[in-house]
Amino acid sequence: MPIRSLINQSISLQQSLLANEEIVATVEEIVTLVSTAFKNGKRVYFCGNGGSAADAQHLAAEFSGRFYKDRRALPAEALHCNTSYLTAVANDYSYDLIYSRLIEGLGMDGDILIGLTTSGNSANVVNAFETARAKGMTTIGFTGSSGGRLKALSQYLVNIPSDVTPRIQEAHMLLGHIICQLVEASCFPD
Repeated sequence: MPIRSLINQSISLQQSLLANEEIVATVEEIVTLVSTAFKNGKRVYFCGNGGSAADAQHLAAEFSGRFYKDRRALPAEALHCNTSYLTAVANDYSYDLIYSRLIEGLGMDGDILIGLTTSGNSANVVNAFETARAKGMTTIGFTGSSGGRLKALSQYLVNIPSDVTPRIQEAHMLLGHIICQLVEASCFPD
């Protein structure tokens, strides 16, 4: 497939996001929720697999490190970064439980769990959302067009109108960066 055609696919999807009032409104709500959680001393956890795990880690780092401003760190963490824990739980229990066990141990009422999964069907993310909901956490799903199994477990769902994995992940990062920028501006006004 020619390079320009692939770039046009990405641009076309981004234009559809721009015109999608539901997604824009949901992102605005997420900005408010995450800002309020941080202001109230709550934590934001991220989870995903493969490229979505990389995106989860990237977004957590934007909060715990910095986005544009030199400011205090915000309590955000990607749940897959402890390889000793990850391999122990995957080996001793199941890969499907790697995130739910961490949420069981770390998650608190009022915290937020953000899951990234292009299909919406990743069992470990779905299980984490079930545990998070039982603990009184807010669940935010970033998925592809159908939302998959995560749709029913997401209090806030950003389901990108695409079934093409790389385009979905690009859109997740675009909206994720927007959320990071606006949350930072809300938490640390000039």
